[in-house]
Amino acid sequence: MLLLFLVFRILPVIGAALLSLTDYRLSGRWTFIALDNYTRLLTDSLFHQALGVTLTYTVIFVPLTVLLSLGTAVLLHQVVWRRGFFRGVFFLPYVTSIVLAAVIWKWIYDVQDGLLNAVLGLVSIGPVDFLGESNLVLPSIAVTSAWKGFGYSMLILLSGLQAVPRSYLEAAMIDGAGAWQRFRYIVLPQLRPVLFFVLVIETIGAFQVFDAMYVMTGGGPVRSSYSLVYFLYDSGFKYFDFGYASAIGLVLFAIVLIVSLVQRRLVGRED
Repeated sequence: MLLLFLVFRILPVIGAALLSLTDYRLSGRWTFIALDNYTRLLTDSLFHQALGVTLTYTVIFVPLTVLLSLGTAVLLHQVVWRRGFFRGVFFLPYVTSIVLAAVIWKWIYDVQDGLLNAVLGLVSIGPVDFLGESNLVLPSIAVTSAWKGFGYSMLILLSGLQAVPRSYLEAAMIDGAGAWQRFRYIVLPQLRPVLFFVLVIETIGAFQVFDAMYVMTGGGPVRSSYSLVYFLYDSGFKYFDFGYASAIGLVLFAIVLIVSLVQRRLVGRED
């Protein structure tokens, strides 16, 4: 396993770091340019726009997914009848293709024939162009991604809930603590390590968003759903500027690392 991790994880990262210091083209010719790619990023307005889109999407997606996962986990923790069935139902979207999910939700959001606009029309609202308006496109994609991926975090949080000692809750009930007090002062502190893990993986997933945007909007309208990974994809596989694309990837890695360390400081630390 260590050898596989070295070959398929560590070596590609080292290769990308070296590639980011060059002007490497599809022909195989390359020129060492040191930190010029990183300097170019600092003045690239398209990079700044893609970074802003990614940060905005992350701020929308991560709380939405964590709250949805936690709420569903709490409900399932209370369910006794057919608990395994409901777990499977909620987990099912996670194992489906993101492309398939994006195509389905693109139809749901459609202005003319979409299911959501049909429902809104029943109450004389709309039609609303969810994927065609700049202020709605990121929340719409975030809802799609949250629906697709919350099942995994739900199972992790459900396992954490089941690990909370029942004696703690029974003692709190004897002392007169209500349901919210038990959840706030007993369950949440016990869930801190699990919540930290969920926050980190969902944040990493948010920063790496690409598939849903590529399928549902193509980066539009007016690049309002043009993420950093989309920018990396275009640089590397549309314009064949592999050195610049590698620099984007390394910068993205650094941003995710910093955000994860901040999350560890705020959520993962021990009292």
